[in-house]
This record gives sequence, C-alpha cells and structure tokens, in this order.
Amino acid sequence: MGLRWTDVQDIAIELDEVHPDVDPMRLNFVDLMNWVMALPDFDDDKAHCGEKILEAIQAAWIDERS
Repeated sequence: MGLRWTDVQDIAIELDEVHPDVDPMRLNFVDLMNWVMALPDFDDDKAHCGEKILEAIQAAWIDERS
C-alpha cells in the first residue's frame, strides 16, 4: 500500500529527497499538494487533502531539514 495524506513524516522525507533545493517555507500549498500527489509511492485521493494536512506536511518537511 502506498503513501496516504496521513503519512505526514514519510511524505516529508520523500519530498526532501525529491526536491533538495526547495525551501519548504516558501512553497505554496497548491504546489505542495501537486508534488505530494506526484510522489511515486503516493496513493490517496485528492479529496482527502486539506489545509491542515498540508500545514502538517510542510512543518514536517521543515523539521526534516533541521
């Protein structure tokens, strides 16, 4: 089974590997959502995504960098 929106930490790790030159603090949520859905292991419905999930992913990605 692939990644789901609730797999916040795993998504953040994969995003950091795929986009090492991106500052997650400067990323807008539309791009973030699209990048998550483009991950090879991602397998969830776009309708299950919301602002709180995107905020959690962004925060986890920022933490991954520190």
